[in-house]
Amino acid sequence: MILETVKLKEEGSLPDAHVVFYILDTPGEKLFIQKRPLVILCPGGGYERTSFREGEPIAMYFLGKGYHVAILRYSTAPAVFPAALLELGRTMSLIHENAENWKVDEKQIFVQGCSAGGHLAGCLGVMWQEPFLAEQLHVKAELLRPAGLLLCYPVISSKEGVAHQGSFRALLGEACEEKKDSLSLEERVTEHMPPCFLWHTFADATVPVENSLLMAGALHRFGVRTELHIFQEGIHGLGAADELSRRPDGSGVQEECQCWTELAYRWMEGIRRQDQK
Repeated sequence: MILETVKLKEEGSLPDAHVVFYILDTPGEKLFIQKRPLVILCPGGGYERTSFREGEPIAMYFLGKGYHVAILRYSTAPAVFPAALLELGRTMSLIHENAENWKVDEKQIFVQGCSAGGHLAGCLGVMWQEPFLAEQLHVKAELLRPAGLLLCYPVISSKEGVAHQGSFRALLGEACEEKKDSLSLEERVTEHMPPCFLWHTFADATVPVENSLLMAGALHRFGVRTELHIFQEGIHGLGAADELSRRPDGSGVQEECQCWTELAYRWMEGIRRQDQK
């Protein structure tokens, strides 16, 4: 496996912004597999940090399924929108640039995000066609479209009583009140949105389950392929929800939620099979 770290230096990026690529060996003369899908992980952290627990523990699962993985350590506060989105777009561009050497199936690049990272992934889903993004990154817009999005207990809506206000304040800084409604993602969905897999818990007291419900409703209205799972129990920020994600205080393990990775994998494989028809 190749482990490669690339610094990200987009407009507004912080000095520590970077992406770590976990590239599995794919010796074409020795394996039936010639190219592999890749999933970009966007950890959460309220746009104030990026969580370790929502990075490598999840990466280990997808690596075990034969996916290349990238963990994006995007810029957080005091950096403001669109710095993190530009960094995610740059990560997409880097994958396309290196696809031949890394043996990446360019049609099968997925983006996963937890909490605020889910908002970031969703931003790419609703904005990949926006001219400003392609122009600032100097790439063709179609290279920025993911094959699918995995949104895990995501921050979606800026609506009162539903929004995780801290994420929007960190993302937008002093412009929060002026701009937060423009980044309420359920209002930005169109028929051009990539397919989406979402999961949440009813018990989430930090980012209410209504965020995923509103997003799923918007996706359904536009006929976007969507799968939604709601679990009864589970606090916010579960990550993989298994022992690899256990916090020092013992929390962070929720057995009934651990199946989300397998459900997501099966959904991704369905997207891949559909694309190959």
